[in-house]
Amino acid sequence: MNTILITGATSGIGEAIARRYAHSGPCRLVLTGRRAERLTALAEELTAAGSQVYPLVFDVRAAGAVKAAIESLPAEWREIDILVNNAGLAVGTDPIQEATTEAWDMMLDTNVKGLLYVSHEIMPLMVAREKGHIVNIGSIAGKEVYPGGQVYCASKFAVNAISQAMRIDMLKYGIKVSHIAPGMVETEFSLVRFNGDTEKAKLPYKGLDVLSGTDIAEVVWWVTSLPAHLNINDITVMPTAQANTTQVFRK
Repeated sequence: MNTILITGATSGIGEAIARRYAHSGPCRLVLTGRRAERLTALAEELTAAGSQVYPLVFDVRAAGAVKAAIESLPAEWREIDILVNNAGLAVGTDPIQEATTEAWDMMLDTNVKGLLYVSHEIMPLMVAREKGHIVNIGSIAGKEVYPGGQVYCASKFAVNAISQAMRIDMLKYGIKVSHIAPGMVETEFSLVRFNGDTEKAKLPYKGLDVLSGTDIAEVVWWVTSLPAHLNINDITVMPTAQANTTQVFRK
C-alpha cells in the first residue's frame, strides 16, 4: 500500500489528485493545506469512502511548521512513497514596476520555498528507503514568459530547474522525479490571482474548453503508476485550444 503526501489538497488540482488516488485502490493519503475546515471535510469524506487519510494543517511557507508537521506523523505514515508538491498560486498581473513586493513574496515563498521546505523533509525519508517518487506541479509559465506574469513565471521556471536538479540528486537512490507543466486549468487559480474578483477570474477561460483539476490528477496518477524502470522527467499538458502561453483559440 502506497503512502502519498499531497500539498495544497484543499481545492483545485490538489483536491482532485487526492480523490484520484482515493478511488484507485487502497492507499494512505497525507493531505496538507492551510484551510482546516476544508481539509477536515475532505478527509472525512474520503475516509468514509474507505481511504486512510491523515490531514496536516500548515502553511508551506513556514519552514518550522513544515518540519513540525512532518515530524508529527506516526512512523507508518512517514514512509512516503509519493510526494506531490502541488501547493502554489499567482497573485496579480501588474507589470514589474507597478506590482507589490508583498505579491512577489507570496508567490516565491509558496511556489519555490514551500516546495523546497516540504521536499527537504520528505527526501531524506525516501533516501533512507531508496524508494519514492516526487512529482512537482509546475506550469507552462515555467517554460514561457507572458505579459503580467514575470514573477509567477520566474517561480515556475525555478520549479522546473529544481525538478531537474532533484532528478540528478535522487538518481543514485532510485527515486523518481517528475515535473508536470499544465497549461490553462480552471480552478480557484484565477480567483486568487484577481483577489477574489469573480468576473475578472472568468475572463481568461472565456470561450475556451480548458483543463480541469481532474485532468491533471489523471496525469499525476498515470505518471506514478508506471513500471519501476520508467520515469517521466517532464510533461507539458495543454488544452487542445491552447498552443502556448499566449496563443489560444476562443469559440
